[in-house]
Amino acid sequence: MQKQWRVKTPDPKLQVEFSNSLAIHPVVAQLLINREVKTVEEADRFLKSDLSFLHDPFLLKDIDKAIARLQIAKEKKEHVLIFGDYDVDGVSSSALLRKCLKKWGLNVSNYIPHRMKEGYGLNHGVIEYAKNLNITLLFCVDCGVTAIAQVDGLNKENIDVIILDHHEPPDGKLPNAVAVINPKRKDCPYPFKYLASVGLVYKFAHALFGKPPDDDLDLVTLGTISDVVELKGENRIFVKEGLKKFAQTTNKGLAALMDVARIKGKTIRPYHIGFILGPRINATGRLGSAEKSLNLFLSETDEEAYRWAKNLEEDNRSRQKTQSGIVDEAMAIVARDVNFKEHRIIVLCKEGWHRGVIGIVASRIMDTYYRPTIVISLDDELGVGSARSIDGFHLSKALNHCSSLLENFGGHEHAAGLTIRRENIDAFRQAINDFAKDTMDSHMLIPACDIDCEIPIAQIDLELIKAIDVLEPFGEGNPAPVFCSRRLTVKGPAQVLGKDTLKFWVSDGKTILQAVGFGMACYYDLVMKAKTIDMAFKLAVDDWNKAPTVQLEVKDIRESEMTLDGLCNTT
Repeated sequence: MQKQWRVKTPDPKLQVEFSNSLAIHPVVAQLLINREVKTVEEADRFLKSDLSFLHDPFLLKDIDKAIARLQIAKEKKEHVLIFGDYDVDGVSSSALLRKCLKKWGLNVSNYIPHRMKEGYGLNHGVIEYAKNLNITLLFCVDCGVTAIAQVDGLNKENIDVIILDHHEPPDGKLPNAVAVINPKRKDCPYPFKYLASVGLVYKFAHALFGKPPDDDLDLVTLGTISDVVELKGENRIFVKEGLKKFAQTTNKGLAALMDVARIKGKTIRPYHIGFILGPRINATGRLGSAEKSLNLFLSETDEEAYRWAKNLEEDNRSRQKTQSGIVDEAMAIVARDVNFKEHRIIVLCKEGWHRGVIGIVASRIMDTYYRPTIVISLDDELGVGSARSIDGFHLSKALNHCSSLLENFGGHEHAAGLTIRRENIDAFRQAINDFAKDTMDSHMLIPACDIDCEIPIAQIDLELIKAIDVLEPFGEGNPAPVFCSRRLTVKGPAQVLGKDTLKFWVSDGKTILQAVGFGMACYYDLVMKAKTIDMAFKLAVDDWNKAPTVQLEVKDIRESEMTLDGLCNTT
């Protein structure tokens, strides 16, 4: 599919200021500008990003109230329950908080809801569970900010609640908890608003013990990357420092999982967390209960840790098999039933699709066809759906427009969940597509390739790649840079390798570099027939059994255009 190239506008004046003041490469200076860094001071903090830049945790609204209540719990030897969400952020938050509270001297238990039986968030069923354990204080992590009725129910049973949640609070009042620690509260003065819940737990531990718990940054990094929060500000600090901890992690479960996943001994990067460790931790919660993942992180012996790690590995294989079958079925339905001239929103449904994986399936369909996608699993007369959206189409607003046809729904711009009666699905499909026709421009259905700047390939070398490495770790909000070069000639025949990999060489008349496009074999004819090509790419190093050389990792290819916009001053 042809992509829109969006080349960022360079700022030569600020480039020079950053380069001269910080002694950095001009390309690095422009990359900082592209990441909305506006001053030399901000740029310096971004590049250094060490623990000394962390904010005072007591700037978090209600954190003093939470610690005061915890002091009472310690004095009275109360039994404390941690209620956490079933994703990686919730599980890592629960494990880290348990460690901190036990270190504080408390008797602690954990509760993670079953995705299929209980659903997301604090539920009324936990009240009886807490009463049976004689719980008098409940921590709610990675959920709870909307649980007004549930907190009231706990209060009636003389169970106090402390909430550590990073989700957007609803308009109006907050739950009547002892403390609601959430930087997104309108009345919270905390400077950084985008912590994951595990980051909030880390800040709570910092306040509780008077210093940041340095040896737990691996768990913080795990939850932060997996929850896809922006790697800026404190999140960048956590991840930059935390990635260093994986090689010598003291968490037996994490060490065992890395071994079972065959990445032990490797330099751990965000990729390994987002695509190898995170899916394994999430798999058990998708198929059933996430208690296995929590037990992994709470393991006290190597034997116990490896038992749970192998369990997660098996669950992940089952998840992949289940997911693959549903993706195949969903793709077949799209090919048979979806009229792309009429349907800007893809709405699919089938009896018995596993509810734990339909969100991933929706993402796969959306990526393939670049259309907002809603996948619904039917069970008798009720369907549970998961939705994913493209840039520019606000899912929550679209679902609100169709709310009369839904039993309930929730979410945000890019992801949402819903419940719908079987009899309303056809009307819902029509209604949300009517909404899309009125609100979605046709150009929104063309995927974008965001490019940091144009650069002549003659100016690309190993030194430039090394200079750009100071911006790592890359991730949400700080993506790995994408560059483009225009009017390149292809040297020699292109090759198609395994897994549809396209390999060829390009030249600008001064330099010849190797280019590799993973999954881009479909561009073979274009590469071989075009007189010259324009190419978008990331920079990589090829050091397989040889001295390191520059490699261009291709993101998009098109026949050449004459426009010169976004050219970066690299001298």
